Amino acid sequence: EEGKGEKDPNKPKRPPTGFFVFMEGFRKQYKEAHPKNKSVAVVGKAGGEKWKSLSESEKAVFLSKAEKLRSEYQKKIDAYEKGQHVDEEESDKSKSEVNDDDGDDDGSDEEEEDD
Repeated sequence: EEGKGEKDPNKPKRPPTGFFVFMEGFRKQYKEAHPKNKSVAVVGKAGGEKWKSLSESEKAVFLSKAEKLRSEYQKKIDAYEKGQHVDEEESDKSKSEVNDDDGDDDGSDEEEEDD
């Protein structure tokens, strides 16, 4: 049972929801407004109240940011599940561009002459 709890440190973290994106900014504002407050629960409760009071259009800003983070996460998790990390994937792309240029100069001239 304990083995279940083990997590791969390379696995991408799940993206935050719109509410958590909102809370990141809210926490900073709240701490500036209430520097003496050290209670996480109080900040969370105040954040929850504020989130509920936001209009749909105000929430949309945070929700769209969360959606963007989610699509980035999806790319990372797809790469992770294929057994490669995103960094490696990006370096492959840059390598193939360089090889592409070489191939263009040499390959395309020869191919045209052969045909």
